[in-house]
Amino acid sequence: RRWDGPVRIDVEFGASVPSQQRREDAADVARFAARLGRITGHPISRSQTGTNFHVLVMGEDDKDQLTTRLRELAPTMSDDTLAFFRAMPLSIECSVLAFSSGDNPHAYTRAIALIRAELPDLLRLSCIHEEIAQGLGPANDSPEARPSIFNDDDEFALLTSHDEFLLRMLYDPRMKVGMSAIEGEAAARIIARELMGQDL
Repeated sequence: RRWDGPVRIDVEFGASVPSQQRREDAADVARFAARLGRITGHPISRSQTGTNFHVLVMGEDDKDQLTTRLRELAPTMSDDTLAFFRAMPLSIECSVLAFSSGDNPHAYTRAIALIRAELPDLLRLSCIHEEIAQGLGPANDSPEARPSIFNDDDEFALLTSHDEFLLRMLYDPRMKVGMSAIEGEAAARIIARELMGQDL
């Protein structure tokens, strides 16, 4: 799974988030979106119009605002998922959900990331990196992904060069949306060898 169409990312803030933090986080999202566009060769950008990737920076005091916004952005979201976002355990600092349209279940068309506004600056930046990058397709964390933010050990805070290779591979034209695991593995091995300058 990945995006076929352009990814237009915007960030929204809860009423409790101070203006200085809003400016800093919005700038971080814009910079990271531009970086992801360069890495993948896919149209990924910060945009305040036609947004299809929503980054919500909300605090504990913004629960009602969060609930309202989630219902607007994803009217078909299940009550269980909505309840999870509203009462996200404190052990979870951020999360992302990506959605596909009914006619192509393997192509993402919309995503929503939630980041706790109360997190320290570096943790918020780490969440921006991890959730936006995972919302592009590599959704499953793996302990074998190292050095990477795509695992659960929190050893790496920001997107690594290894992660950049994974995203380049995922958005290579030879990786087709909906291809089988066997087909994907064969293509990935060829692309990985090319990226590393190894003989095929």
